[in-house]
Amino acid sequence: MLSVRKANDRGHANHGWLDSYHSFSFADYRDDAHVHFGPLRVINEDRIQAGSGFGTHTHRDMEIVSYVLEGALAHKDSMNNEAVIVPGEVQRMTAGTGAAHSEYNHAAATTHFLQIWIIPSRSGLTPSYEQKMYPDSEKRGVLRLVASPTGERGSVTVHQDVRLYAGLFDGQERATLDLDAGRLAYVHVVRGSIGINGTQLAAGDAVKLTDKQRVEVAEGIDAEVLVFDLTPFPRV
Repeated sequence: MLSVRKANDRGHANHGWLDSYHSFSFADYRDDAHVHFGPLRVINEDRIQAGSGFGTHTHRDMEIVSYVLEGALAHKDSMNNEAVIVPGEVQRMTAGTGAAHSEYNHAAATTHFLQIWIIPSRSGLTPSYEQKMYPDSEKRGVLRLVASPTGERGSVTVHQDVRLYAGLFDGQERATLDLDAGRLAYVHVVRGSIGINGTQLAAGDAVKLTDKQRVEVAEGIDAEVLVFDLTPFPRV
């Protein structure tokens, strides 16, 4: 089964300093048909105005992944990590037993990024942090593994049976991802337009795939995609 969610069908909240689109139920946006997909709990497409950001706040028992598209995001947390996340980098924070952090845009322009939450395989993990760079050359025309439960191929480690791939596609570039039996796949179009298993999607669109053996990515026009290979637990 292939189910498309168009960008304009997402939840939307504009707080002035923050303009956010929610692919899944989040804060005041509630959609019982889109609470989570397997362990994928949140994809928020956020734009933070210059000189603004998320003040210090606490999370528990969640894997939080940040993927910056434009601008820069300054991170500070209760584990004494201070970093700036820029396009091409992937940040992972395991909230576990409890971690406080802030995310701020000190730049002169808007910061555009994806905030991704993944339900961990178990509660009570020790909080931890990781950040790695994946240059465009590693994502051009391929699905580059950027997050996995084992940290393989230089990916960041997420504490769940999830693999996250990032790719850039244009023209004749294409790639496939074979799925094990029973797995779920979720594709989020970051920018441009792309064909997923023959269905053309635009920026902000997403597709859920169940009972499929392969994800096929082709016919990109200045496209960037994220592909999630997901355990079916928690249930859809």
